[in-house]
Amino acid sequence: MLEDNTTVARRGFLAGILSLTLTACSTTSTPATPSAARRPMGLPSEEDLAARYAAMEDGDYQLPAVPYRQIDPKFYRQRVLNTTGEPAGTVVVDTGSKFLYVVEPGGTAMRYGVGLGRAGFAWEGEGVIQWRQKWPRWKPPAEMIARQPELAKFSVENGGQEPGPNNALGARALYIFQNGEDTLYRLHGTREWDSIGKSVSSGCVRLINQEVVDLYTRVPSKARIVVR
Repeated sequence: MLEDNTTVARRGFLAGILSLTLTACSTTSTPATPSAARRPMGLPSEEDLAARYAAMEDGDYQLPAVPYRQIDPKFYRQRVLNTTGEPAGTVVVDTGSKFLYVVEPGGTAMRYGVGLGRAGFAWEGEGVIQWRQKWPRWKPPAEMIARQPELAKFSVENGGQEPGPNNALGARALYIFQNGEDTLYRLHGTREWDSIGKSVSSGCVRLINQEVVDLYTRVPSKARIVVR
C-alpha cells in the first residue's frame, strides 16, 4: 500500500507540473482594438454644438456662425454604429437618406448630414478621392453655364470664382475620380446651411462649411468612396 500511495502522489505531482507548464505557454488575452464603447456616441451636448457651429476663422477667411437649432438634429455631425457594411477608411454617401459616413475602426462611423444638388444624383458607384483642396476655386462645367449663362464669368477660361465664403465650393472640396478620370463629382462646403437634408437646384454633395472643415481632417487623399 505504501508503494501504491507514493506512486499516486508522484503522478499527481507530475500532472500538476504539466498543467502549470501548459498554462504558462498559453494566453487568453486578445489584442486591443478600438471599441465603439470607448468613443462618445450619438448627439453631442448643447455646449459642444454651440462651439462646433460657432463663427470661426480659417486661414484668411471668416466663417459665420450657423443657426444649428434650425436644422433637423439628425443631420448634426455625430458618431454612429457602422451600418454601411464598408471597411474602415471608406467614405460612403447615402443619397437616399442624405447622410455621408466616414467609416472608423472598431465598428463606428462619423456621420454628416448633406444636401444634394442635381449633380449629386447624377453619379453613383465607387471612386477615389484623388485630390483635396482648401478654399478652392469654383469652375462650373460648360453644361451648367449653358443652363445658367450668368455663370460664364466663373468659367475655366475666366479663371473660375475666387476662393472665399461666397464661393460655391465653400471652405473645402474633395474631388472624386473613377478609373483615373475626374467624375466632376465633389464633396464640398456651403454657406447655405438650410440646404442640408434637402435636394437643391445645383451642386454635388454639400456640407456645412464647419462640417466640411472637419471632414477634410478625417479623409485622406486616395481614400475609397462609395456613392449609393
